[in-house]
Amino acid sequence: MNIPFLDNWRKRHGDAQNASVADAVSGEDPEGAAQLLSECELLRDQAGDAGVELDDSVESLAALDQLLPRWRDDPEITPWLGSDAGLYLGTVLVRTVPGARWRLRPDGQPVVRLGSGRELDVLEEGASWAETGTPELSQLYAEFSES
Repeated sequence: MNIPFLDNWRKRHGDAQNASVADAVSGEDPEGAAQLLSECELLRDQAGDAGVELDDSVESLAALDQLLPRWRDDPEITPWLGSDAGLYLGTVLVRTVPGARWRLRPDGQPVVRLGSGRELDVLEEGASWAETGTPELSQLYAEFSES
């Protein structure tokens, strides 16, 4: 998987558990997947510095949308923050929308699958949000929570 946050996670959890990443996200361990994918350290640090608490709520998505995008001044941070933003959006969806769950695509990228079968590529959406501010995370949540 080419997901930036996994490098830090793997360092903390050791090589023996690397195989469990795919198991967790693929449905073998839904709570483990939720915990793993909700870390979003860079996003949580940026939000915390701005006084925004990320509590996995819909309100926190709206608060993120209101942050001044200072990270856009640093092209090295933007892709990482975008991944975190997408994973955080997915975390809120999985924790608040009945039937929503994490799924791995064949290329190893996590997506959120809704009970209706519709899928959201959260990493792509997070990258767009980090780069341009659109679509807003709260808007995406509203759209996909109604599906």
